[in-house]
Amino acid sequence: MTNLVTGGAGFIGSHLVRLLRERGESVRVLDLREPAAGVAGVEYQQGSIIDAAVVRAATRDCRRVFHLAAHAGLWASDKHEFVSINVGGTRNVLEAAREAEVETVVHTSTESILIAMGRGRSPQRVDERTTCSEAEMAGPYCVGKLLAEREARAAFEHYGQRVIICNPTVPVGPGDHWLTPPSRMLLGFLNRRYPAYMPTTLNLVDARDVALGHLLAAEKGEPGGRYILGAHDIQLADLLQQLQRLSGIPMPRRIVPYRLAWLVALVSEWLADHVTRRPPSAPLAGVRLGGIPVQFDNRRTRDALGWRPRPLVESLRDALADYTDRGLFVLPSRQQPKRAR
Repeated sequence: MTNLVTGGAGFIGSHLVRLLRERGESVRVLDLREPAAGVAGVEYQQGSIIDAAVVRAATRDCRRVFHLAAHAGLWASDKHEFVSINVGGTRNVLEAAREAEVETVVHTSTESILIAMGRGRSPQRVDERTTCSEAEMAGPYCVGKLLAEREARAAFEHYGQRVIICNPTVPVGPGDHWLTPPSRMLLGFLNRRYPAYMPTTLNLVDARDVALGHLLAAEKGEPGGRYILGAHDIQLADLLQQLQRLSGIPMPRRIVPYRLAWLVALVSEWLADHVTRRPPSAPLAGVRLGGIPVQFDNRRTRDALGWRPRPLVESLRDALADYTDRGLFVLPSRQQPKRAR
């Protein structure tokens, strides 16, 4: 019996694959992409989760399914993809798991569906019991992920499947070969492409700890339960100070007010939708999410799973070392980061 990891060539997925193999587990990956750095002994299959036949074939003889594959960008030229991939793909995975009598499905959701728009910009406190409606989502991506999570919950409630939901926050750290939005943000500041920043609160977590959280959820989680895999609430200004200390590169000090950032994002996304057909520099959903101060309280997750994420400075130091190894930016000669041991 093996473990299927959909999206196993991605940032979190690749760390999960490596962790499973280190523990002696058999692993199969289903992903559209070939892995940037394959793991020995892993069976890699290229294919899409929207192809039900491909998903059924990949799920055969599996004991557990970790469903991480999704359209993860905050913008898409075809907004319907957020439903066809995230919702339809999740439905295919759950149905295939039922047919194959898979023991456990761990569904990867997102923290963004726990942040409500339309309630003003006052601070929000989020925990495992937080719920939001479709109308409160920040954009099409969030709507698609909300509906996908409902599919996962319905599989537990209606069919009795052992489905467990993980909601990672903003992943950082080494090994982001495809450069997800958080890594692109960090590199934007490190390469001094951003002359200013919008004040916001982020919750950052090491992708390696998110991978471990998925495995612990599979082993210890309650069916139908939600587990928030978040580690560090931090103001963007404080994050920039940490990056400056670690890299020696001056960070921007100028502040962009929320209303101006929202207007720039609105124009940027309109141009992307109707003119360039390329991702906007500032997705509107990202600005809307960033405009609300959020505090994540996941004490229930930490206690239930025995999950203890590492210090943020370790994640940032390892990420910087990885970026420099790959030539994504150049540190001052006297400021070479050392990987944490």
